[in-house]
Amino acid sequence: MLRAVVFDVGECLVDETREYGTWADWLGVPRHTFHALFGAVIAQGRDYRETFQEVRPGFDLYAERERRARAGQPEHFGEEDLYADVRPALGELRRAGLWLGIAGNQTVRAGAILRELFTPDVDLIGTSDDWDASKPDPEFFRRVAEAVPFDAAETLYVGDRVDNDIAPARQAGMRTALIRRGPWATIQWETEDARKLPTFRVESLRELAALIEGFTD
Repeated sequence: MLRAVVFDVGECLVDETREYGTWADWLGVPRHTFHALFGAVIAQGRDYRETFQEVRPGFDLYAERERRARAGQPEHFGEEDLYADVRPALGELRRAGLWLGIAGNQTVRAGAILRELFTPDVDLIGTSDDWDASKPDPEFFRRVAEAVPFDAAETLYVGDRVDNDIAPARQAGMRTALIRRGPWATIQWETEDARKLPTFRVESLRELAALIEGFTD
């Protein structure tokens, strides 16, 4: 029986198209070029942050985020950046009596935005900056498990990455759902791990309520 659902943020709840576009603008790189580099880095199995190094060697993401904030151009996302299925899916899951959480690799600033957007719709909002642990570190998923008031096996973690979300959540004893959207899921979708590791594979978050209702171990 599944009793809790915890969601990743980027490319699970939030469409990051605008955000990565603003990074390209900040770096003075054509958006098409930046997005092409981003996809190439991911396809090669490298950390997405290496995209910034390709454009500007020695790039410090945290320092640059602060520079953007001081310049009045902080990273930002809002209601208009949520995928269209997010609000309906949360409503369906809540009506089904499920405990809901959001936990992802996000900054303190992003955590504050998430709390503005999703309080009181979810029971937990946790970020890597809050916990000083980033996915796929097992410590991150240990913190998730501690925050959820049910056993790990009763928790479904939903994400768009096999490497950062599905594999480590599964190792932590959770059930998992891989959502097919964003660059990672699109590139990883046909891989062996993407086919075998997730409990569910979905095209929309609105599929989750019915899958959870019919789930038997």
